[in-house]
Amino acid sequence: MSQTPVERHGQLQVIGTKLCNEDEIPVQLSGMSTHGIQWFGWEEFLTPGAFDALRNDWNADLCRVAMYVQENGYETDPDGFTAEVNRIVEAITDRGMYAIIDFHIHEPGDPLENVEHATTFFDAVAAEHAEKENIIFEICNEPNNVGWESIKQYANEVIPVIRNHDEQSPIVVGTRGWSSLGVADIGSDGPQEIIEDPVEGDHILYAYHFYAATHGQWEREQLAAAAEQLPIFVTECGTTQASGDGENDFSSTRKFLSVMEKHDISWAFWSYSDDWRTSGIWKESKDDDAWRKEDLTESGKWMRSAIRDH
Repeated sequence: MSQTPVERHGQLQVIGTKLCNEDEIPVQLSGMSTHGIQWFGWEEFLTPGAFDALRNDWNADLCRVAMYVQENGYETDPDGFTAEVNRIVEAITDRGMYAIIDFHIHEPGDPLENVEHATTFFDAVAAEHAEKENIIFEICNEPNNVGWESIKQYANEVIPVIRNHDEQSPIVVGTRGWSSLGVADIGSDGPQEIIEDPVEGDHILYAYHFYAATHGQWEREQLAAAAEQLPIFVTECGTTQASGDGENDFSSTRKFLSVMEKHDISWAFWSYSDDWRTSGIWKESKDDDAWRKEDLTESGKWMRSAIRDH
């Protein structure tokens, strides 16, 4: 039997601008993000068969666990959602994949407004998984309508809570403009403000998100330039418009994949679900636990091939 991703790479670390394996060799991981687990969680969609398919058929390296804070998410039942995240992380761990624990905020866009929730949540999950070598923490999904100084202040409050339990696991910090490295914000200096004023600490990366039918050549150029100076992780991306719906643009997606391959940038596609939007990769009509290729949507078939070919 071939090695699992965690057996191949071991404990991840950040060296310079690269995510590296335990032998300090740059790695590029690929996989999928769940949709919000309040809608597509363990009881509603995710099953052992779902994770078996992602690991054994898709050959994915990672799975991102999208835990929304608002929108009937964490804030409605902190203990319940923490337990569900832990259960999903264990299923990912059992299959030898890396697990991204995503504190998934949209509104309010300033992460400081959720800092008490964040410190409580990350204190619990970091303690629970401290002995694992497959954990990646994503502390704020898509900050928006807020400056880098607030995002950095939030990171400086949350990261020590994680490091109190886990000194090694990579931590991904969301960036200004819906994790666009600031390029989506008018008046922002884009990645330069992060380059000039980075978050202090070890094993820190910065989030970049793209949706290929909305974002194009200019965004790819910005990503490539930023990757020369910052460690970047594309924790969410898709073939569709930024709404997660509309037409797929596979040509644009391929070009983004080429940029990420050149710069050893790891990535997770959105979303491992049967959501009705174009970005849902399983058909809504799927009603069993067989997880067959013919049950995939057009975007699902394309994403499966991209991950298998990686």
